[in-house]
Amino acid sequence: MAEHRRGANLPSIGGFNRTVVLDAVRRSPDGLSRVELASRTGLSAQTVSNVTRFLIEAGMIAESGTVVSGRGKPRTILRLEAGSRYAVGVHVDPAVVTYVLLDLAGTVVASSTTSTPTADDPSEVVRTIATAIDELVSGARVDVEAVLGVGIASPGPIDVDAGVVLDPPFLPRWRDVPLRDALAEATGYPVLLEKDVTAAVVGEMFLAGESSARNFAFVYFGTGFGVGLAVDHEPVRGVGSNAGDAGHIMVDQGSLAGTPDGEGTRGEVGAAVAPDRLVHIAQARGLALGGAPADVAAVDRAWDALGAAIDTEDPVAVGLAAEAGTVMGNAVVLIVNLLDIDRVVFGGPFWSRIASAALPAAREAIVGSPLLVPKHPVVVTESGRGADVAAVGAACLVLDAALSPRASTLLIRR
Repeated sequence: MAEHRRGANLPSIGGFNRTVVLDAVRRSPDGLSRVELASRTGLSAQTVSNVTRFLIEAGMIAESGTVVSGRGKPRTILRLEAGSRYAVGVHVDPAVVTYVLLDLAGTVVASSTTSTPTADDPSEVVRTIATAIDELVSGARVDVEAVLGVGIASPGPIDVDAGVVLDPPFLPRWRDVPLRDALAEATGYPVLLEKDVTAAVVGEMFLAGESSARNFAFVYFGTGFGVGLAVDHEPVRGVGSNAGDAGHIMVDQGSLAGTPDGEGTRGEVGAAVAPDRLVHIAQARGLALGGAPADVAAVDRAWDALGAAIDTEDPVAVGLAAEAGTVMGNAVVLIVNLLDIDRVVFGGPFWSRIASAALPAAREAIVGSPLLVPKHPVVVTESGRGADVAAVGAACLVLDAALSPRASTLLIRR
């Protein structure tokens, strides 16, 4: 049986106990009886009864049939009411801003995109995002009172305490944008700001539920290359909440090195597998991807064409994706060795379109590396969240704050 956080019976932290119970119910798709909840959470039968009554009245859980177990009284099953509350996730990417609306179970019920606005006028940024959020919620016919809040996933560096996007390298005009507070004022929702790599880790943990790994690395392949970390079921944020920049790890670039012999040249992994660079290499090898990309939007379109070529098993496209996977895997070996982890998850906006060729190569580069120190098996897989993993993760920040037990004031509201 998976571990469950233990509650306390002190009335002063009743809010904490509510989330202990809610979290247990959420992690059990088949539902739980009150007796099972008491056993799993460590709460008294009376506390469980009081908490479940509150959650039923709030519409967050519901009684759903009974089961007969032994000779005793049939037990009433409690299940999550996924449509009772929602969370919005926003991913700010250099090419597009992605928006998702998740229910309590973490299911995407609506999504949309807008072009990434220039930050020359921060007020225009806020207006664009706030309008898109309002349209997302209203288009899904969700009551605004049922929305717990908005999570924003942004490239770093960010200032989490101030809620400011500082100066992301791939968003050169986004400097000192006070996104969190301005968006909260514009939408009326609580807003959380997180680095995109960390948001992806939170989403992976939250949506995995019972099967969530305690320790893993999330290899985030977007416009930049990053590695998010989960250690003992907690995301590693770092002192300034900007952990995850892994692009400067030096690796053997192999045939991506761009040298005459293509072998043995070391370089930074982020530069080696940058999507715009890979597009140029593909074109130099004769793959038609629609002309030379001039900006991030053109790179994204060319990447779509690369993904389509991989789907048709074009040998140039498949070979290039495999080479990129190998280079990423070579970098991740160092992280596996450093933290002695047993799970690596690949994902991100640019990952899914090359995954079919890149994942097997990355897996072999990691588990077959002569430099690999751990002797235990290392699982290398990909996220099931797709290209919207950062936006989904951003929404999960809000759900995690509302549903995961913490001895602090939470976002749940009646």
